[in-house]
Amino acid sequence: VQLVESGGGLVRPGGSLRLSCAASGFTFSTYVMSWYRQAPGKERELVAHISSTGGSAEYGDSVKDRFTISRDNVKNTVTLQMNSLKPEDTAVYYCRARQFGLILRDYWGQGTQVTVSA
Repeated sequence: VQLVESGGGLVRPGGSLRLSCAASGFTFSTYVMSWYRQAPGKERELVAHISSTGGSAEYGDSVKDRFTISRDNVKNTVTLQMNSLKPEDTAVYYCRARQFGLILRDYWGQGTQVTVSA
C-alpha cells in the first residue's frame, strides 16, 4: 500500500496550491479519503474527507469555502485545491485512506509541507 502526496511548497498569503495523493496497492474506490494537517506544536487535524464514490465531502471549519477535495477513482488520486491561503494554513499535509467494515483498514501517506509566508 502506498499513498504519495505531492504539490506542497512555499506560497504567499492569498495564493493557491493544489495537493495530490496517488494511491496504490488497495482498492481505492472502496476507501474514504481524507486530508489531515499538522502544524508544529499542534495536534493533527482533519482538513477534509470525501466519500468512496466522491458523492459527499466534509471540511474542517477553518478551511470551509477555501479548500476543495476531489477524487478520481480511475486514476486513484485524491486532490486538495487550496485557495486564499493564510499563514495559519502552514503545516505538513497528510493523505489518509480508510475502509470501514469488519476490519478497519487505515493507511497514511508520508506528508507534504505547505508553507504560507510573505
